[in-house]
Amino acid sequence: MVETIFSSIKRTLGSAVRARSWQLEFREMVLKCAVYNLRRTVRYP
Repeated sequence: MVETIFSSIKRTLGSAVRARSWQLEFREMVLKCAVYNLRRTVRYP
């Protein structure tokens, strides 16, 4: 199930992480997950 979510996030938001440091990479991944969850909430109430 996790693989499906990762695949969906990569398809909709892109697979590249552009940050250089691990703290910023983590922040970018958390934000991508938050945006994905918001989009799902709006699309499927």
